[in-house]
Amino acid sequence: MHSPQTSPVIICGSVAFDTIMVFEGKFQDHILPDQVHALSVSFLVPSMRKEYGGCAGNMAYNMRLLGGQPVPVATVGQDAGDYLARMQEQGTDTSFVKVIPDTFTAQCFITTDLSDNQITAFHPGAMGDSASNDLSAAQGVWGIVAPDAKDGMFAHARRLHARGIPFIFDLGQAMPLFSGADIEEMLTMAQVITVNDYEATVVEQRTGRSMADIAKTLQAAIITRGEKGSTLLADGAETHIPAVRATAVVDPTGCGDAYRAGLLYGLTLGWGWADCCRIASLMGSLKIAERGAQNHSATREQISALLQQHYGLTLP
Repeated sequence: MHSPQTSPVIICGSVAFDTIMVFEGKFQDHILPDQVHALSVSFLVPSMRKEYGGCAGNMAYNMRLLGGQPVPVATVGQDAGDYLARMQEQGTDTSFVKVIPDTFTAQCFITTDLSDNQITAFHPGAMGDSASNDLSAAQGVWGIVAPDAKDGMFAHARRLHARGIPFIFDLGQAMPLFSGADIEEMLTMAQVITVNDYEATVVEQRTGRSMADIAKTLQAAIITRGEKGSTLLADGAETHIPAVRATAVVDPTGCGDAYRAGLLYGLTLGWGWADCCRIASLMGSLKIAERGAQNHSATREQISALLQQHYGLTLP
């Protein structure tokens, strides 16, 4: 299937490496409650894998599967050469991925035990300089401001707003950084907010407003609910979007990013909000069936066939 000429989308967010290790035991057997004041433990991790990640990187990957034109806006360290080469091989424009000298790319080190408990260390590295990455020359009909350094998220939002480029505010893992006033300031600039059901509750608590009330001042508010589908709040109405049943539930890492990539791609096609949420839901279901955020693959023809099967939609 030939991919139509779609318009570029500016994707502001993190580009990161995830190093995932598995401890073949249980943390609780090695951490003594009465000795946590003097903790010194070491875990042997026979299996380890390094994954490509970060919100902007994940969304760009999924948009390219659809045939879209992502323009990631991110900061990386001098160790990002293979990641940038991979993006370029996939056809992604990396001209606004800025390399910060003498830094590492943001990295997450995750150790998981056999009970699915996790011990995580996060090094922000080059992400700390994201506000310095000026997107003013980037072209796009839509944008998204996804999790990144907080000052970077505000800088990107202000630049998109000043240029009149509509964008989605994606709170995600940046949620602990944003007060109610911060969220309200973002909502004065954004056209859409996307949150999962837990984040929606936090947004309501911090702003003192319901998601339905927040949606009244936006084009749309979208709440994802995992296997329960998603809720679209737009034009004064609430629409339930059923989820696509995944072929396997393997790893939820990056599912939200896959969803948002589908949403943005639908917008570049000029689709209505409900249909944009449907293609988003399909992309999330494809991702969850594979381990890692960027290891799933599907041709545009396969995605279109699945869209037809589940929702009666066809990619142009």
